Amino acid sequence: MMFREIGESAAVTALFDLYPPAKDRKAWEEIPKSYRERLIEEGEKWLNYEFPPIYASDFMEFCRTGNRTHYEDKQFKRRTVLNALVLAECAQYQGRFLDEIINGIFLICQEAAWQIPAHNSYIRDTPQQILPDVTRPVIDLFAAETGAVAAMAEYLLRDALNKVSPAISKMVDHNLENRILKPYLEEHFWWMGDGTSPMNNWTAWCTQNVLIAAFTRKLPENMQIDIVQKACRSLDYFLDEYGEDGCCDEGAQYYRHAGLTLFNAMEVLNHVCGGAFSALYKKDKIGNIAAYIRKVHVAGPYYINFADCSPIAGRCGAREYLFGKRTGDDSLRAFAAEDYRGCEDQLNLEEHNLMYRVQAAFSHKEMMKYGKDRAEPGLRQEQEADCYFPSTGLFVARDDRFCMAVKAGDNDDSHNHNDAGSFTVYKDGKPLFIDVGVESYTKKTFSPERYEIWTMQSQYHNLPSFGGVMEKDGKEFCAADVEYGMGEEASWISMELAGAYPRCRTASYRRKACLEKGGCIRITDRWEGNGESKDVVLSLMTYEKPDIRQEGQGFRMELEGLGSCSIIGGIHVATEEIPIIDERLKTAWKHNIFRTLAAFAGREVQIVIWRSPS
Repeated sequence: MMFREIGESAAVTALFDLYPPAKDRKAWEEIPKSYRERLIEEGEKWLNYEFPPIYASDFMEFCRTGNRTHYEDKQFKRRTVLNALVLAECAQYQGRFLDEIINGIFLICQEAAWQIPAHNSYIRDTPQQILPDVTRPVIDLFAAETGAVAAMAEYLLRDALNKVSPAISKMVDHNLENRILKPYLEEHFWWMGDGTSPMNNWTAWCTQNVLIAAFTRKLPENMQIDIVQKACRSLDYFLDEYGEDGCCDEGAQYYRHAGLTLFNAMEVLNHVCGGAFSALYKKDKIGNIAAYIRKVHVAGPYYINFADCSPIAGRCGAREYLFGKRTGDDSLRAFAAEDYRGCEDQLNLEEHNLMYRVQAAFSHKEMMKYGKDRAEPGLRQEQEADCYFPSTGLFVARDDRFCMAVKAGDNDDSHNHNDAGSFTVYKDGKPLFIDVGVESYTKKTFSPERYEIWTMQSQYHNLPSFGGVMEKDGKEFCAADVEYGMGEEASWISMELAGAYPRCRTASYRRKACLEKGGCIRITDRWEGNGESKDVVLSLMTYEKPDIRQEGQGFRMELEGLGSCSIIGGIHVATEEIPIIDERLKTAWKHNIFRTLAAFAGREVQIVIWRSPS
């Protein structure tokens, strides 16, 4: 227990003022003028904007067709536009944007529900209700986030809004009380935790936003204490799911919704409770959670990805930078600052959460400077060290040209794909052997039919199938007998994978993946059991189209611009081109991808990824 012990005795001594309201002109004018001008320019784009109408039929569409995006696009657009207008008014503070801001606040407060249709249920993993019950609000990810957006907008512009009419703040307070604060204290939603149910990013994400909503306004003292203590219990349940190594089993993309929302929850708690939680920043586990993101960075926009995570996991910014600052991780600070400086969208224009955008505005000047002097301590002058995360079985090895990642672990991760034992390889910062990621979420994504979706299946990862038998989901379907070693000359991991497959006649399937530093990557797969070798078929997923040619006792894959790979002991079966037509996949893959099938000629296949053409 980290949070609960502190929360039981902590007193609320201040309200939320981590970042100043717009009336504090001295503070807002310390933000660089060029940044403030860009905020104003973006706000001007939404003057006289007609916010998208949201109809009951939009909400019902999810239950009727499974489509999530039509409703969510409208809901999210309202919030991002409101954010842009609020920040423009904070930057200029002349009242030019107030009418549009009031329109946005009114429309959001008039919505029948703040939760999205895909989350419109009261019990975890039960069918969603086709329409919201306005007498019993659901607090999901986006209801909580909407609460934080409305609360921040009102907090930042409270004085200006009250000059128009005190009714605006009263309306926000009324909606926060009835949609967020009362349900938070009186209902039990699964993400709050009970000490036995598994948690995921929802716990920290929702808790962070409830805390922002609560402490941007004056509440009765007993309510403040109850919220702090309940939040602390939930955050401890969340941390119970993490290993000491700090690995996010949902991947780098979800680190932004898990580790970083934990950080902001800590920020609010620590601030309103007079620094009572400051010692937690020095805990090894918290430091490891913070550092995870730099450890799984490959190069440029690419991150190591498994499960629902995309290889394009987003740029770092203020939250990563501040997390590194609080935990004393100068390497994380330098990494985040450098990544932020290379970002085309430093204003975070598509961000739903207004708090994050305010953090970026007030951290911009510092991030633009930190680490630019090569002599400054903390700058990432060397590549990350090889690492192994025991909690998830994730292994990462690097040299000056290769980054190889192998996922041992099991098939019971949050946002799981059946990918135990799969590997990804980057060469010179470019994707070579890939993990596809996930398509746009639909009703099917989080349903009993989840593993009918191709991206979830082991046959679309770098894994074998046995007579068509693929890996199965569940904790018992896992890599076993895992061994690894890391050194200056080579780093390697090996594991037994037969147990990841149901009804499998294979007695053993042993995989060893080794990065020979300054040399090649060698992945050796050996199987034992009944059946014919040709029934054991490897899937190899590549971003570039392979040019296949026979070579000795196997074949070679030439990948344009990236070099070559030998499949020794393998028989080329087929190569298929997989169209990338889904909008979510298009954010990672700018052209079609390829799947090559290789059957075993005997008991062993070696995949040798060459450093240079040979």
